[in-house]
Amino acid sequence: MSSFFTVPGSQKKRKRPTGPEAPKKRPAAPKTNGRAAPSRKNAPPTTQARKKRVERDESISGSESDDDERDEQASSIASDAEASGSEEEAETAAEARLRLAERYLENVKQQVDEAGFDAADLDRDLIAERLEEDVAETKGKVYRNLTAELAFDKATHCQFRSNTKAITAVATREPYAYTASKDLHLHKWRIQDLPENQYPKSKKRKPKKAPAPPRKKPELDNYIKGNRHKTNDKDYKRHVDEILCVAASPDGKYVATGGADRRLIIYDAETLSPIRVFTHHRDAVTGLVFRRGTNQLYSCSKDRTVKVWSLDEMAYVETLFGHQDDVVDIDALAQERCVSVGSRDRTARLWKVAEESQLVFRGGGASDKKNRPAGIDPVALRHEGSMDRVAMIDDELFVTGGDNGSISLWSTTKKKPQHIVPAAHGLEDALTPAQYSAEVNPDPRAAPVPVPRHITALRTIPYSDLILSGSWDGQVRVWRLSEDKKFLEPLGSLGQEADADEDEEVDGDGGAWGIKGVINDISVFERGEKGTDGLCVVVAVGKEQRLGRWRIGKGGKNGGVVFEVPRVQRLANGISKDTLMEDAE
Repeated sequence: MSSFFTVPGSQKKRKRPTGPEAPKKRPAAPKTNGRAAPSRKNAPPTTQARKKRVERDESISGSESDDDERDEQASSIASDAEASGSEEEAETAAEARLRLAERYLENVKQQVDEAGFDAADLDRDLIAERLEEDVAETKGKVYRNLTAELAFDKATHCQFRSNTKAITAVATREPYAYTASKDLHLHKWRIQDLPENQYPKSKKRKPKKAPAPPRKKPELDNYIKGNRHKTNDKDYKRHVDEILCVAASPDGKYVATGGADRRLIIYDAETLSPIRVFTHHRDAVTGLVFRRGTNQLYSCSKDRTVKVWSLDEMAYVETLFGHQDDVVDIDALAQERCVSVGSRDRTARLWKVAEESQLVFRGGGASDKKNRPAGIDPVALRHEGSMDRVAMIDDELFVTGGDNGSISLWSTTKKKPQHIVPAAHGLEDALTPAQYSAEVNPDPRAAPVPVPRHITALRTIPYSDLILSGSWDGQVRVWRLSEDKKFLEPLGSLGQEADADEDEEVDGDGGAWGIKGVINDISVFERGEKGTDGLCVVVAVGKEQRLGRWRIGKGGKNGGVVFEVPRVQRLANGISKDTLMEDAE
């Protein structure tokens, strides 16, 4: 049977409009076989033409019924779609937002019910707090005050050593830590898990004292080593020179390392088997960071560039130009932007990748005149020679550190630092007369002024008020961002000033303990949901600086330290549970 849709266009039958809406026509002759007779204006057709027209009408008449059925089905489907569409259109945009908000609140209530309530929860609205946090996170601003909930004075620690040269970098992805060294080693350590919740759900039995976190040393899970003799082998998928930086992807699938051999290598995080080697940089790769929640990777190099990579496609994306000296550190958060520091060009640059623009922040000052500490010679607070470290607090605030020993707080809305902490890690010991002069009776006035210790490591917990810094004074300094977000306040430290005669064994009660060597890098992660079980701080320690060859002291060790900082649950009146339990005893 022929179909209306398969017949040539010249033979398709068109139905004339009927009813009152039809256009007015001249009177026509009576219809034959459902078709009007020719108009009077045209000449009557011949007998042979009539026969052909009748045969064509008969051949098409069989398909008219099929066409009518199709038209009826299409009209019924269209009517159903219009009915459903009318129902959807009945829901306005405001009603749709209300429906999504109700669904979101139900999910939040379910999570709150599963978590349960305690004395502190009864005095605050958990749902309102959760909504405020989500809104603040989407805006990219500080919304968590962690420093008030962490007991840094009760932190425990354990040390792990590596039979390698200086550890240059560390990256964490719970429960693993990845360390890189100058002798081409990449180690994968398993950090011990904490015990279950210290405060059980049952209220009948409560421990007299919360158990301390375990202090077992991290276990070496796997490692991979490069070979310096494979420099000319282009197919060799490992490093052939010092590894200077390491980063772990947020999903735990990849680990990336960069080294002085200009190579950027991507590994499988589980097996540490190399997946891809990129050689786009023209000089040493000095910094790596993943964009928060994605597999987008940023790298910086001594070739004065910042490059963007996509590990989902294992591909190079683009290059960012602007620095006038070696780019030695980089950091990024959730938005498609990053911050880098350019060593001796003394600038920090905020790269807006999507907008293809950058903001330049120029350093050079060691301290503010209003904030100059007493008892320190102004000559010691010399002008900044280089900016070596950077860490982002949120999308509008970041901190930098350099060789003048100061930590600067920056805002994206200002070109100068909002606040400078001079000599954040103290001054070097004064030199003896025999060290600064070869004379028998040297002039004491010729002794050089003690200089501040360099800032060799900086780390923050994104969107919180907590900042950590490191040098070679034997401790990790803890800083708090003020409520008005304009100042940095000292909060305490992890460890104490290193002593060459101090016993290396762990004392068992935690407390102060000296880190022997240079703190080259710091990595942190929170235990539990949003840090409910505390904070884990992993420190990379070496006898040498990350980008230098000089040694600091004789007691330095190559390895790392893991600090477990417990969280203090506070009641509405500000008193901690531990204090109440001690008073009860």
